[in-house]
Amino acid sequence: MLRVYLHDSVLKLEGRLTAADADHICTLMTGTDTQPKILIDLTDVTFVDLVGETVLSFLGRGGAEFIAETAYSLDVCERLGLRLTRNGRSETLQSEVRGRSSRMGDA
Repeated sequence: MLRVYLHDSVLKLEGRLTAADADHICTLMTGTDTQPKILIDLTDVTFVDLVGETVLSFLGRGGAEFIAETAYSLDVCERLGLRLTRNGRSETLQSEVRGRSSRMGDA
């Protein structure tokens, strides 16, 4: 089951993002007059199937940025190359992970 909350320009997803829900998310995001910068909060997402990943990638290519604060949501963003927003800055997780692993090797 997926819960979706849209407040201002933040789309918060909670639960499992599967094919049936992914189609609804895509329709919701492409059918609304929203600001160019959309934030999608994946922190409380517990599962994303292949169709869900395709929709997240589509939204990412369209300019959406993502919030991810759990290991699973961070992994999804890294695998899909999605842009994260932290403290008002946009970044990709891949560069952060490389930096963290090199720091761990220095210890």
